[in-house]
Amino acid sequence: MTAQEVVIPDIGDAEDVEVIELCVGPGDSVEIDGALIVIESDKASMEVPSPFAGTVAEIRVELGDVVNSGHVVAVLEVTREASRGSNEEPKAVEPPPMVAPAAPKAPPPARPEPPPPAAAELDGAADGAGVYAGPAVRRLARELGVNLGDVRGSGPRRRIVKDDVKGFVKTAMARGPANAATALPAMPAIDFSKFGPVEEVPLTRIRKRGAGNLHRSWLNVVHVTQHDEADITDLDGFRRSLADQAEARGVKLTLLPFIVKACAENLGAFPRFCASLNPAVDGLILKHYRHIGFAVDTDDGLIVPVLRDVDRKGVWALAAEIAELSALARNGRLTPDRLSGGCFTVSSLGRLGGTGFTPIVNAPEVAILGVGRLETKPRWNGAAFEPRAMLPLSLSYDHRALNGVEGGNFVVELTRLLGDIRRLVL
Repeated sequence: MTAQEVVIPDIGDAEDVEVIELCVGPGDSVEIDGALIVIESDKASMEVPSPFAGTVAEIRVELGDVVNSGHVVAVLEVTREASRGSNEEPKAVEPPPMVAPAAPKAPPPARPEPPPPAAAELDGAADGAGVYAGPAVRRLARELGVNLGDVRGSGPRRRIVKDDVKGFVKTAMARGPANAATALPAMPAIDFSKFGPVEEVPLTRIRKRGAGNLHRSWLNVVHVTQHDEADITDLDGFRRSLADQAEARGVKLTLLPFIVKACAENLGAFPRFCASLNPAVDGLILKHYRHIGFAVDTDDGLIVPVLRDVDRKGVWALAAEIAELSALARNGRLTPDRLSGGCFTVSSLGRLGGTGFTPIVNAPEVAILGVGRLETKPRWNGAAFEPRAMLPLSLSYDHRALNGVEGGNFVVELTRLLGDIRRLVL
């Protein structure tokens, strides 16, 4: 047997992710693709799988450690490697096999230690002496001119991570000079304990990052919301008629796959809704693909997995993929590539949705569709009232990229598609 190091795979633009679970320990056996640890970024949690089968010789991370791509997490006594012909990339093949345990080529990022912090972490930072932060964070703070003593840490034991420093700078920039006419007035600090018992519960990283993203979108996007109702009596009847087929396929057939399919068709007819404003806000970047995100409510916060190439998939395939991604999101097992690349978002509140709401655009996208609660209502057919299944739709869009006529036309055509799904095959 040979010893092999396993490293954190490419996690995209995520930085300083936290180790939230150790799935194995020294002496444990692990199969190919078996989970070694679970890490959490600002968007979701993901497992770090083993590219080898063998025995765990050493775990080189601890709960609460902050790691990045390429960080060594474990050393395995390898009995079998993943096939090179498989769809999975051999992400943890480097460095080449060596006698274990071998010293890493570069020291790993600093790990959180119980207070008091290590002397190395306090060295050379007069403006932040006595705070809990690693060398990389202190270097970033010096570059940005941030006093770490003013920053609230979100890591284990209030450790300050890079996102805390960046968030502090963004907040300071948003406030601007104290006497600036455009500065947002600060909310007053209130001691609520004067009125009764209180408890402060920290936000998860996903909820905190989601709050920041929504705040940024609300401040930067010129929101307009168009409301309408779609008569989906025939669509809902057709969906219910497929119940036996859905059960045979092991798929729960909801309205959502029909809705995202209709949205993908509509994006082809209205390409400006499948775009993003360029950084100078003087042009549109039109996207020639139709990747649609859908909001999933989880215990950690709202997560938006992305369905790719919706226009090329049928309703059955979409229903199965929606169920799969929803389960991964709720179990904290979505990988970053399943959370990026969307060009339009659908937020469906299902039975809880009420008669309408104003969803916030998921910038840099320019539009989002909110779906309310399906309700049976009387509708005049020219001779008498008859019961019809009406679905509330709320389209929010960026008025800098789209005007009211375009928003109205998009919603009208979407209601036509949902009212007669035969139009999807034309």
